[in-house]
Amino acid sequence: MKITRITVYQVTLPLEHPYRLSGGRLYFDKLDSTIIAMDTDVGIRGWGEGCPWGSTYLPAFPRGIRAGIEELAPQLLGLDPRRIDVVYRTMDMALPGHPYIKSALDMACWDILGKFTEFPLCELFGGRIDQEITIQNSVPTDTPEGMIESIKRGQARGEKVHTCKIGADVALDIERIKAIGAYLPPDESATFDVNRAWLVDDGMRVMNAVKEPMLYFEQPCETYEECLQLRKLTNHPIILDECIQAYGHIVRAQADKACEAIGLKIGRVGGLTKAKRIRDFCVETGIRMNIEVTGGSVIGDAGSVHLAQSTPATHLRATWLCHEMLTVNTATGGPRGQGGKTVAPDAPGLGVEPIMDVLGEAIAVYQ
Repeated sequence: MKITRITVYQVTLPLEHPYRLSGGRLYFDKLDSTIIAMDTDVGIRGWGEGCPWGSTYLPAFPRGIRAGIEELAPQLLGLDPRRIDVVYRTMDMALPGHPYIKSALDMACWDILGKFTEFPLCELFGGRIDQEITIQNSVPTDTPEGMIESIKRGQARGEKVHTCKIGADVALDIERIKAIGAYLPPDESATFDVNRAWLVDDGMRVMNAVKEPMLYFEQPCETYEECLQLRKLTNHPIILDECIQAYGHIVRAQADKACEAIGLKIGRVGGLTKAKRIRDFCVETGIRMNIEVTGGSVIGDAGSVHLAQSTPATHLRATWLCHEMLTVNTATGGPRGQGGKTVAPDAPGLGVEPIMDVLGEAIAVYQ
């Protein structure tokens, strides 16, 4: 089997509600997604999606994906997409670094492998585990009252786990945490995601002011070193997110006892191939995970849910369906919210079929 053509689509994904994070410093009302089709000489087509959360959240930006694919696509033509590690080594040789660029191409290779073997990807990632996967409700930065309104929208979908974006104002953060804690019923929980907005002393003041219940705080500071310092000065469990960008980062975090859980973002670490390796390390070393995309439609969500579906429940906290926040649907099939839970599709590969009228005209074709 050989890759014969790579087709690139650009799709704008409007958010149903404007979104602020990192203490309100970062604002978003739409996402810019790159969706690719990878064709082979045996008629199997694979799909992949790469969608950074805008250009200000991470060292990644949407047009960078498309520029990178222009570099990589000619190197992949003629390769066997089922030899995924060979394909990945070819990408790393042709374009060192820039893992977010490679994620959509890697996802398409996995989709082809799944369709060739007639297995859904979760079976290829270790085997489907009979479990429903918890969906996190992503709550943007706002006043305490505004955040509770966002929580109510998630509750209307059946979601009981809420990731609440805070940061940048110590007094207001304490107020937000206390208000949300007082509002939530006993069978629901909140994680407070700072998205790098605190200095170490900010984190100490907030986390040490909140005694009960034991809460997870996600990526409190900008750097790994600051998060590690805060880990030693506070009692609440910490989730590392933005600073887990490669396998070596999780190895270091585990050795330093820097966190109790991580946010494993498929696109940020370079795709499903790299994410699976990190997932397996976390399972071996006792680190819990949220497994999810950085952003995107149901196509990208399908990849993260398949990886989550093959992860032991003991090590999986939740996932997040970004497509639930959008006003446009790019595909049929895929994982959908079902009362706060989801499951990976049974169809081969990703289990999605893009809607071509939504994708529109291709912006680039390499063959």
